[in-house]
Amino acid sequence: MIEGEKLIPINIEDEMKSSYIDYSMSVIISRALPDVRDGLKPVHRRVLYGMYQLNIFSKSSYKKSARIVGEVLGKYHPHGDISVYDTMVRMAQKWISRYPLIDGQGNFGSLDSDPPAAMRYTEVKMKKISEEMLSDINKNTVNMKLNFDDSLEEPTVLPTRIPNLLINGSSGIAVGMATNIPPHNLKETIEAICAYIDSNNSLSIEKIIKYIKAPDFPTGGIIYGYNGVKNYFLTGRGRLIIRAKIHIEEIQGRKSIVVDEIPYQVNKSDMISKTIGLIKNGKIEELYQVRDESDRNGLRIVYVLKQNTNPEILLNKLFQYTSLQTYFNVNIIALVKGKPSQLNIRDLIQNFLYHRHDVIIRRTKYELKKCKDRIHILKGFLKILNSLNNMIQFIKNSKNRNDATKKLITEFNLSEHQSKSILDLRLQSLTSMEQNKIKEEHDELIKKNFFLENVLFKYSVRTDIIKKELLEIKRKYSDSRRTQIDYSGNEGKINIEDLIENKQVVLTISHAGYIKRTSLSEYKRQGRGGVGNRGAIARESDFFKHLLVATNHQYLLLFTKKGKCFWLRVYEIPEGSKISKGRAIQNIIDLKKDDKVNAYVLVNNLTDKKYIKNHYVMMVTKNGIVKKTSLYHYSRPRKYGINAIIIRKDDSLLKAVLTKGDSHVFVALQSGRIIRFSEKNVRPTGRNSFGVIGITCSIEKDEVIGMICVENIIIKMGYLLVVSKNGFGKRSKIEDYRLTNRGGKGVKTINTTKKVGCLISIKYVKEEDDLMIIKKSGIIIRISISDIRVMGRNTQGVRLINLKNNDAIADVAKIYSKVIS
Repeated sequence: MIEGEKLIPINIEDEMKSSYIDYSMSVIISRALPDVRDGLKPVHRRVLYGMYQLNIFSKSSYKKSARIVGEVLGKYHPHGDISVYDTMVRMAQKWISRYPLIDGQGNFGSLDSDPPAAMRYTEVKMKKISEEMLSDINKNTVNMKLNFDDSLEEPTVLPTRIPNLLINGSSGIAVGMATNIPPHNLKETIEAICAYIDSNNSLSIEKIIKYIKAPDFPTGGIIYGYNGVKNYFLTGRGRLIIRAKIHIEEIQGRKSIVVDEIPYQVNKSDMISKTIGLIKNGKIEELYQVRDESDRNGLRIVYVLKQNTNPEILLNKLFQYTSLQTYFNVNIIALVKGKPSQLNIRDLIQNFLYHRHDVIIRRTKYELKKCKDRIHILKGFLKILNSLNNMIQFIKNSKNRNDATKKLITEFNLSEHQSKSILDLRLQSLTSMEQNKIKEEHDELIKKNFFLENVLFKYSVRTDIIKKELLEIKRKYSDSRRTQIDYSGNEGKINIEDLIENKQVVLTISHAGYIKRTSLSEYKRQGRGGVGNRGAIARESDFFKHLLVATNHQYLLLFTKKGKCFWLRVYEIPEGSKISKGRAIQNIIDLKKDDKVNAYVLVNNLTDKKYIKNHYVMMVTKNGIVKKTSLYHYSRPRKYGINAIIIRKDDSLLKAVLTKGDSHVFVALQSGRIIRFSEKNVRPTGRNSFGVIGITCSIEKDEVIGMICVENIIIKMGYLLVVSKNGFGKRSKIEDYRLTNRGGKGVKTINTTKKVGCLISIKYVKEEDDLMIIKKSGIIIRISISDIRVMGRNTQGVRLINLKNNDAIADVAKIYSKVIS
């Protein structure tokens, strides 16, 4: 240890606490957080002030960026050239700043996060709006402080006329806190500030929202939902959901999603590459191609869809898995009197106005002093104008300038300053014309002096000036809002049902397991005995087996022949035209190769607890076994399906029907026999059970072909419709089928002759319903139930559809007279 020095013991824990607090406050105040008054961090302020000192204004020529960086670095900001240049770049990038403060020339990067060119290649100058931030800085409007080496002075804040923190926002990460302030539209912001002034500073946040609608991002996009906006307006904290702006186009015969605007701060190339990765990983299978067609005229990203893909469902996936939807977490923290504070939207307006009042007071004091000094000089001029000859004689007789000054002070009762100003007068100022100008200037300055004193002492005069200057800013720089607001959005809980119309559709399933969804409007009604329309081109050795009429928002429960249950939303089924082939069910659900979907149940709601507890699923197997289970047990399906029924050997699940527990059950055999019994005769059991006998097959190789369940209260309002394999059908009265116990052999319902063919379908129908019949060849006919005659049980019926070339009926579906709710 050197002589004279001494060691002072310090507790290391206390020293670390103290040092860390000093470091964190230095970061918070000197780097990370903006000042609430001008909305700038020190480095941004120094860049603008450095350009001001170099006279690089909007009307000046561009100067090399390296020159400005050197100026700022050498005089004000000793933290490295990269930090200064990066700041300049961000202030010039149109997709980062809503109202850029720097006009850049050269390569300043791109939306793809391409780096800017080196500072020796790029050039910059101020934007016109930046000059409004530095206006009146030479009039002692703000405090100055010494720079890092105490050789120069720099402003602690800029005397900005624009509410920069509101219109450009800010972001930064300090120690233990962060700020993230979104940009807003200048026109809306100024209108809100003016309304706040007019309300005598009492405008509520609820009324401010009427002027400033929401953030306005430079890249546009859509703010989805409004609760996040309200939250941060009120508290300074909130979460915004931002979506890309898109539209649907048809390009070369394929539907395409075209992106016109992407969310704020999203890297375009990263978003596209991640989307391609999702396609390769199989998370998004509906996309055929992704293309970036952006150019200097604007952004354009094209998502080309595969055939028969629903754009709304795909768009929902893109919002969920890609940056087409992002979140902006608002946290308004700024420095107020040197301390970090959480602020709401009203606080930002209030603090900006406090700053403008302070600037105007200081500017007025400066101008008033200049005005008073000039009036004082002019008063001296006016005193000697009437005695010019005497004044000139005194000056001529003086020994020197000091002697002349003293004589003028004594003889004309002037101040030293007035005397020196008179001695500095040119002779041309003594002409009569110039004398008149002096008098006019004096009178004008007296008026100006009165006005400036009013500004100082009257609050209302200052607010009028602030408002007038703001309206001038609005006139010069305002533009239209770029970011749209979707008030109906549900705050990020993506509800695909909001995007898809709940219209009636036709679901067709082939024998080989191909499924598709088609709008019901594509099938026009025909008369009985027609030939039908082409429904689809069946694959080789395949034919159409099932036909269902549903609505888009319903759930479709799928039951396999081995007794497993899966479920889908109807809108998740691939859409196709009448002639398309559909998509394999195995590609939609996780179905084993040796299993096959045999039965389908349409359910209105699987989330309503009351609904699922009041409904049951009634099942029947090929051998006549029936089973009833509460719908509640099927409301939580798993990826690999759940057990619905235990199937015995040589049997398979054939049909499933949704009931309310008080229905009459009709089970039909292909031999043409039907049994009718009360659903109450079948006790509800769990999913892992066998069931009980519903009907007895009395003929060898006979089997169940269908089952219907009709509620007790409506059973007499309709008819029992039966359809045979060869296209014959008829309606019969319900009373023709007596109510018996389950397990019987049933009664005859149709003569199954060679001409008629075996029974293939039974339906409960009403007069106003329609019927859709599909052939194995894919031909579909839609006919009115009222066209089919009511006949007795023991008849063969009438021809419903003409069959050719050994064709046969594949399935029959009923169309309800109104959309299912």
